[in-house]
Amino acid sequence: MTNSPKPARRGTGTRLLAFVALLLLLGSMGGFLYNQKPFDHSSPSEHPRRLIANTDLHPYGANFFLAQEVEEWKMRKTLEMAKAAGLGWVKQQFSWEEIEPKKGQFVDDRTRRPSWDKYDRIVSLCEEYGLQIIARLDRVPEWAIRPDAAGYQGPPQNFNDYGDFVSAFVNHYGTRIRYLQIWNEPNLWYEWGNRIPDAREYTELLKIGYQRAKEANPNVYVLAAPLAQTWGDTRAPAEMDFLSQMYQAGAKDYFDILLANGFGFAHPPEDPPDPARLNLSRVLLLREIMVQNGDAGKPVWFSEFGWNASPASMPADKLLWSRVTEEQQAAYTLQAINLVRQWDWVGVVCLWYFRQVGDITPDRSDYYFRLVDVDFTPRLLYQRLKQATAELGVAGPGYFEETNPAVTTTGSWRSFREPQASGGSYLASGVAGSILTFTFRGNSLEAVVPQDADMGSLAVTIDGRPANALPRDKQGRAVLDLRRAAPRWQERVVVAQNLGPGVHKAEFVTADQGARQAIDALIVRQDEQPRWPAQAALVACGVGFLATAALLGREVWRLRGRGIRD
Repeated sequence: MTNSPKPARRGTGTRLLAFVALLLLLGSMGGFLYNQKPFDHSSPSEHPRRLIANTDLHPYGANFFLAQEVEEWKMRKTLEMAKAAGLGWVKQQFSWEEIEPKKGQFVDDRTRRPSWDKYDRIVSLCEEYGLQIIARLDRVPEWAIRPDAAGYQGPPQNFNDYGDFVSAFVNHYGTRIRYLQIWNEPNLWYEWGNRIPDAREYTELLKIGYQRAKEANPNVYVLAAPLAQTWGDTRAPAEMDFLSQMYQAGAKDYFDILLANGFGFAHPPEDPPDPARLNLSRVLLLREIMVQNGDAGKPVWFSEFGWNASPASMPADKLLWSRVTEEQQAAYTLQAINLVRQWDWVGVVCLWYFRQVGDITPDRSDYYFRLVDVDFTPRLLYQRLKQATAELGVAGPGYFEETNPAVTTTGSWRSFREPQASGGSYLASGVAGSILTFTFRGNSLEAVVPQDADMGSLAVTIDGRPANALPRDKQGRAVLDLRRAAPRWQERVVVAQNLGPGVHKAEFVTADQGARQAIDALIVRQDEQPRWPAQAALVACGVGFLATAALLGREVWRLRGRGIRD
């Protein structure tokens, strides 16, 4: 009987093909992954370092009429909706007329209670909802008014009386209100006591207000009054002319921030500046005057900002601010805010206005600036604003001042003005357990801090765990030690690195009682992530290749041993 070769086992060819297919598949996957871009959560452009003080902060605010409300629930509802819309600032008038009804007396004659009470309640509610205040200080009381005012509001007969009021205001509120507007639109005759506006007179009032405010608290900021946008005539000089005259009178040394009005009238935000045209871009003409007078280091904030959406039926003689559609109002306003935020000298934008209490009727054009109706119905602009502010509280890569909206505090933190500090100020606390929280996206974090021999230390956590780039103390806390024999400003200390993707929360907790502990700025980086997924795939491919080659060789060897020829 002739011996015939033993047949190969069934499935051997199939296994060979499977090994080869697996090898090709792993190779293809490795090549694909290797050629993908590295993992990166960074934003397209980094948040720039702002070199002008009071420009890196919450940019959205609005004008409010809370002092006219009688029922507290309406104040609460207003502020609740403001917070929900993402606003950070309440611009509110504090009436000198109401607060000091008699010289040196701060008592309401009707109730015999302190005349501060109503305003104290407003301040407390704003604090409760996490909203900062810009206080407009005007409205002369009857005892201080000029005899020739003829029923118009204007400056007092004796400017020092106003200085006394400013001093009393700052002493009363301390650090609770740090931004003070000295008067309002002094280039309009009816704001200047039915007289021809005088830039030299206003500069004198500004000087007295500034000096008395700084004597009471050197850490407050004084805002020069916004100037009305006008064509220019005797009773209402053009704002550029009035500002130039203020500088000639010496105003430069007596304000920290210039307020400006930013109404767009009938023009889109990008409409170019022109002295003969009323539009948003007129603020660029004011900025030129600041630069020409050596004042480029000061910021501009917007006091009243927006477009009027009166109905088409509104008579032309009532359209003092022209008109646009409600859709245009919403679109133009948000486009304009994005535009002015690109200018490194702009800080807060206060929209005109959030909601009024019912004293402005629908037959008036100014009724149609509102974000929220009297009955709390939100308008289109409110809804769009809410969408636009959604990400404000999370910082991406970049350089951030301690005033940025991604920074929040609890406990006893105070802001101090300091020329050496980044942005001209820093936050500090001497009370143990005070917390500064910074919310960000990025994989590394640096803190910019002052250091001195008498300072303390901060315990730092990232997402609830000790910060991984700082040394630990005996208690296992990651500690940022601010003590240094030779004082140094803007010391940059790496706090955390190699963080994972997503949003992170850093907490800086004051560790020492009585010693000053401070934060000047924070820097977020998104370093290029190593290609670990692709590298892992390549390693897997290599291992797979070797394993497949070994198995393939073994199978060929076995088959050759059974008499199979190539």
